[in-house]
Amino acid sequence: MGAGTEPDGSSRSDEEWERFLRESVAGAADAPKEPSARAREVARRLRAEPGHGPEGWRSYTPARPKRRTGWYVVGLLASLVLLVVALVPERIVNLFAGADSPTLADRPTQAAPAEAAQRPTMDEPFRGSPAASWASGAAGITVPKAGAVGWMSAAEVERALASSRDFLVASGLDRGVLRGERPEKAMALINPHQKDVQDLLKTAFRTPSEKNDPLLLFSRFEPSRTHLVGDVVKTRGELTYQKGERGALQVTADVTFVYPVTRAEASGDEIVRTIVRRELVLSWDDPDKVITEPGTFSIVSYKYHMTNGGCGAPTGYFTPPFGTDRRADGAGTEIDPYDRSAPVGRGESSGDECERATRS
Repeated sequence: MGAGTEPDGSSRSDEEWERFLRESVAGAADAPKEPSARAREVARRLRAEPGHGPEGWRSYTPARPKRRTGWYVVGLLASLVLLVVALVPERIVNLFAGADSPTLADRPTQAAPAEAAQRPTMDEPFRGSPAASWASGAAGITVPKAGAVGWMSAAEVERALASSRDFLVASGLDRGVLRGERPEKAMALINPHQKDVQDLLKTAFRTPSEKNDPLLLFSRFEPSRTHLVGDVVKTRGELTYQKGERGALQVTADVTFVYPVTRAEASGDEIVRTIVRRELVLSWDDPDKVITEPGTFSIVSYKYHMTNGGCGAPTGYFTPPFGTDRRADGAGTEIDPYDRSAPVGRGESSGDECERATRS
């Protein structure tokens, strides 16, 4: 087919081809308005060569290709998606799996500890308890820096604070007292001339009652029924002081004791933690104004919270519930025995309610 021959065999004049070429070049994207001399020369050569026609010219690729903006946008979006998948893959998988997916939608971000891993053992009696991170024994009872108060100098206040902590140790941490022995060391620090307290001490150990119960001041377990686990009692609390009546040094002790115990008979390894929070207000009186003995204090007030220590008539001992008894024990108000933000509410005349621990 000749250069000026149409597919149907008809021919075009040179003028028509020149017009066709000019229109083709002018309509091409990004092409110059007027063809260059070289372009005209190429066009003439194509017209002169057999087998070439306008299709050859129309297949010309411009030297400056068009910007493919759409592909850049798609690439940017694809990069962002890959970044999100790398950071939070479970969210993307859940999105495509659907909220009802039983294996992915409800997968926890952190495995919950097994219940068995939180149970106390004979080697770790405080495991699973907030008290596990508390200090042991007297180390958990904070004593403030001493200063002169009332009739006492700073040095005398320091000695009184130390003796006040000694009373807490002798009444709540002494191993013999915890096993049911009489708290002789602790009682020796109480003013022997304070009649109401001395009356309590005379009858409490012989015939314990609601009014005269040794548990109001001392922690005791019946050795034939309960054994302490290990040698550690966890504590948290503090001593504070201020000027009291008649110029006395008034010391307030607010301490929580956590006792891990088990059955006396070796029939199992069930461990119960008895938790006792005590608040004692002690008065170190001026001997010129109050009848007292050197090195002793008077008790202004005593209160305590107790959970997992048994319910029922006073026996003079804590009686932790074991086995099926734990379900029946503590039908009263629920409390968090580790919460020390509220004041102690149970006193010497309010022992009729047995409180239940929300955690132990």
